[in-house]
Order: sequence, then structure tokens, then C-alpha cells
Amino acid sequence: MSVTSFVGAGKYVLDPELAKIVNISMVLEMPLLLKGEPGTGKTMLAHAIAESLRMPLIVLNVKSSMKLVEALYQYDTLTRLNDSRFGDSRRDVANIGDYIRMGKIGQAFTSEVRTVLLIDEIDKAETEFQDDMLDVLDQMQFDIIETDDTVRARQRPVIVITSNAKKDLSDPFLGRCNFHHIAFPDPKMMRKIVEVHFPDLERRLTEQAIATFYELRNLDGVEKKPATRELINWLRALVADPDFRSGDRLSREVPYLGILFKKTGDYQRALGSFGKKRLF
Repeated sequence: MSVTSFVGAGKYVLDPELAKIVNISMVLEMPLLLKGEPGTGKTMLAHAIAESLRMPLIVLNVKSSMKLVEALYQYDTLTRLNDSRFGDSRRDVANIGDYIRMGKIGQAFTSEVRTVLLIDEIDKAETEFQDDMLDVLDQMQFDIIETDDTVRARQRPVIVITSNAKKDLSDPFLGRCNFHHIAFPDPKMMRKIVEVHFPDLERRLTEQAIATFYELRNLDGVEKKPATRELINWLRALVADPDFRSGDRLSREVPYLGILFKKTGDYQRALGSFGKKRLF
């Protein structure tokens, strides 16, 4: 199968090693498992692949209570029962297939064009779900029990699986995926990310904001460290602030800590350490 190479897209700053593992996973037709703390761009990578390769993106958000069949298809028994009772449906209630709806994996399999299938936060699921799902993705098919039909993939999707490493994944699962750990961006990489989002931002503001951001991330006892998303939103707030736009910054304390910290304890800790510190 010929595969168009992924070289990045839009505002996603791509690490060369990550680009290689994405492309080799497509060539080998293997799922790519991404690990890393929240905010490292795991989910956005799937969006960037879909944008770059001009493929539809289908997202399966995994829940702790989810059963695999929900990701494959759903049989709408309630609608069929109502149609049978009231007899006002245009559908043939004897045809169970009319009441089968594809789940996210089913949608990727039945799509007329190749898709990017993002399976987000797989570590929330039970081990049985994980292993059974990989069986389906290996075989590129699954059975619909109610109709005794087999759904086979028309096009093999590009599969990206993310994990926040909150729960260990089974060895069989790990053995059937390619793996890449996305580390949190260092200041040099973060500078590139900021420049993509704010190409005209004053260099002094960029440098000081990034330095302050990493100081805040390294505060002792913080439960939920601010991620790249919070930094971008924080910079948006600084740029939108009339005082910063007018250059009146020397008298300003570090503002908008509530954009960076979303938990009360973290916010209070940051306020105690940085509430009186000058940004410049």
C-alpha cells in the first residue's frame, strides 16, 4: 500500500523522531500508541495527521465503563420495539439490520475513504477491552451477533491510540503496537510552539512568559501542572490585556494565574509564590 508521508500540519510543531514513527506505523499498518502527560499533544497529533493527509478523523473517547461492542456497533432495540408496537415506521421491523448503528470503530471500517481513527485515553478501559479491541484491529473485521453478519474494513484506518499512563497496559497490547513517548516540551521546543501561535509576539514577552511558565510548573506540591494549552491561553490573555498592549507592564504582577491552574490548591500555591512577583 502506498502511503503519503506525514510531515506536520497547521500549528502542530512536529518532532522529527515523532514524524518517523508516525510514518513507519502507517507503512507497517500498525497502531501507534502514544504516551505522555496531559498537554503534550497526543490527541492533537491525530488531528494533525488527518489534516495533513486529508483524511476524515474519527474519535473514540474511551470511558471506564465502556464495552467493546459499543465501539463497534449499537443495536437500537428500543426504536425497533416502538416501531413494532405503533406500526408507523417506514422501516421493516423484521429487518434487524435497519436498527444497527455503527460505533466509532465500525464507522472507520465502513467508510468509503481511508480515515484516521483516534482511540483516546485507552488506559481508562479494562484490560479485556484493550486486548479484544486489538484483536478486532488486527483482523480488520468484527461480527454483528444480531444479524450474523461480518463487517470487514473497506480501508485500513490510520490508528492512533493515546494513554496518559494512569494504568498499565497489558503486554499483549503493547506487543501489537508501535510506541512513542511524547515528553513535555523543553523551553526551546516551547518557544517554537509559541512562535507558531503568535508569530508577531514581542520577543521579550515571549521569553519572560515562557520562563515564568516553567517556574510555575516546577512549584512543589502542584497536583495538575499547567500544560501547553494553558500557556497558549495565558499568552492570549496577556496579548488581549490593554495594559500589556500599551506597554504598561513593569508595574504588573503575574496576572491570570487562574488560566494556568485549575485546582484550588494549585492556584493558592501559585498565588502565594507568584502573586507579588513581577512578570517583567
